[in-house]
Amino acid sequence: MAPAESEAAQIVRQADPDRYLSALYAPAEKRGAIFALYAFNAEIAAVRDRVSQPLTGEMRLQWWRDTLANAHNPAAMGESPLAAALLDTIRAYRLPVETLQDMLEARIFDLYDDPMPSRTDLEGYCGETASALIQLSALVLDAEAAARTAALAGHAGCAQAITGLLRLLPIHRRRGQCYIPLDLLQAVGTSPDALLSGADAAGATRAIAAMAALAREHLNAFRQGAGKIPAPLRAAYLPLALTEAYLDRIQSGAIDPLEESAALAGPRRHWLLLKHALRGW
Repeated sequence: MAPAESEAAQIVRQADPDRYLSALYAPAEKRGAIFALYAFNAEIAAVRDRVSQPLTGEMRLQWWRDTLANAHNPAAMGESPLAAALLDTIRAYRLPVETLQDMLEARIFDLYDDPMPSRTDLEGYCGETASALIQLSALVLDAEAAARTAALAGHAGCAQAITGLLRLLPIHRRRGQCYIPLDLLQAVGTSPDALLSGADAAGATRAIAAMAALAREHLNAFRQGAGKIPAPLRAAYLPLALTEAYLDRIQSGAIDPLEESAALAGPRRHWLLLKHALRGW
């Protein structure tokens, strides 16, 4: 009989199937740690969905801050199975707690409806969330190799996160959130209000194209150095294997990205992950 799936793995499988499938390519003995990191990310990314007021969301993030503050206390076990798994992972792999705290700080933006101010702010947000998660996963897989490829994690996370924000655009519009930066919107001649209301379809199309171009810029920068990624680290970068396909889908005209989230057929998704797991980039 196969062993029961951990709570962390269950969380990831339900909330973040792309990362779940990617984690299955990690060595079995390190998979639990990867799932703990991915489940933590899924939990803090979902806070906005589970609260009715930003202050309540901030309290939930503070709970995680308090939990992480005890990460180096061997007696601290965590108040939930996920917290315990995360603390075990931090200790076992000597992960930087500050990076996880920065992830929590970045997620405060999700709780409010303020527009993303600039491209620089967007890239900072992506760096402290998706890029940090890639680097933490790489540290679990091979700490020495991860230190040599940290810059690639920055570009990879930006490409992946910006694409993810485009896929979530319909949800964000219903909430009244705008992650497309103000300076980018101004450059293409539209505004957050017009994007959210759907009043400027042509402007929205230009804004989506500009956002996709930014994601591809980071994806191309990643690819220039991706050959340096050693095989043991591939699992940390595997979610990026789907990024270009999602961007192509968003820009294909087959869907309205303001109303529909881009998706990939199961066989294609599995093939892209398998191809990059075996061959790299």
